[in-house]
Amino acid sequence: MEPILLVHGGAGDITNARVSGKLDGIKTSVRRGFSVLKNGGSALDAVEEAVRSMELDENFNAGYGSCLNTNGEVEVEASIMIGDLKSGCVTLLHDIMHPISVARKVMEKTNHTFLGGEQAMQFAVNQNFEILPKGSLITQNAKDALAEFLDRQSKGLDTIFSPTELDKKEAPGEPGTVGAVAIDIHGNIAVATSTGGITGKIPGRIGDTPILGSGTYADNTIGGVSTTGHGETLMRFNLAQRILQKMFYEKVSAQEATEFTVKEMTKRLVGTGGAITISKSGDIGIHFSSKRMAWAYIKSNKLFFGINKGDSYVESA
Repeated sequence: MEPILLVHGGAGDITNARVSGKLDGIKTSVRRGFSVLKNGGSALDAVEEAVRSMELDENFNAGYGSCLNTNGEVEVEASIMIGDLKSGCVTLLHDIMHPISVARKVMEKTNHTFLGGEQAMQFAVNQNFEILPKGSLITQNAKDALAEFLDRQSKGLDTIFSPTELDKKEAPGEPGTVGAVAIDIHGNIAVATSTGGITGKIPGRIGDTPILGSGTYADNTIGGVSTTGHGETLMRFNLAQRILQKMFYEKVSAQEATEFTVKEMTKRLVGTGGAITISKSGDIGIHFSSKRMAWAYIKSNKLFFGINKGDSYVESA
């Protein structure tokens, strides 16, 4: 099987000023992750490496650079899944750079699938993850976004929790999540997704990212999907699972299933988002209903990438 790695850096109202950083970061991520596959490594190792790269980059809403809740704090969440249906999910972590790696430890070191809150933090400590000094994941961009959110709220304007407002002008702050989907030389599929959530969220809010079937899903008999966008919308629509089910039952391509399902979600629920998909045969799907979504993949020794609708740039891998 030809190895493939496909990544996204979040769907939303990405400003012109942030496009360059997004594209640089997404290409770095896909190259780091693909280096694992190129050397015969597993899809699981590849998606974790790709997501860890974006968790370190303030151009993305994951790890360092995550959005802030109304208390001015970072609460991160993540999920990881492999094609034999093993998975790990975490939510409401704080001061941990790589929630995706904590999610993997949940999958590998416990009899559970999902841990959250203080017990998830204790689990991370027990697994020797570094707990950073309080506030280490907060960037100036995240502070500015929260200030804008609170200002709009004080003026009685619709906030991030209003889907109709999302349709008109997406909420302030870094949008979306980061995610990766891979298939390795053995035909095994893995998916990883990580996020800081949405600016101005209520403390304790949980989004779609750590929820299997909404933010992440992998099944070696069908394919893998990682999603991004307005979490409340993605959760209610169960976007990742719907894409895979359309591929399975209707025998359509990854692109057709991804495009149809994302459009249907926004048509029914207004909120926008996007998804990346790889089928069990290596077929690729990419679509988003938001203004922009950074994406990239490496296949056949070429790196394909874009951020605006209609983009399809190619350079040497």
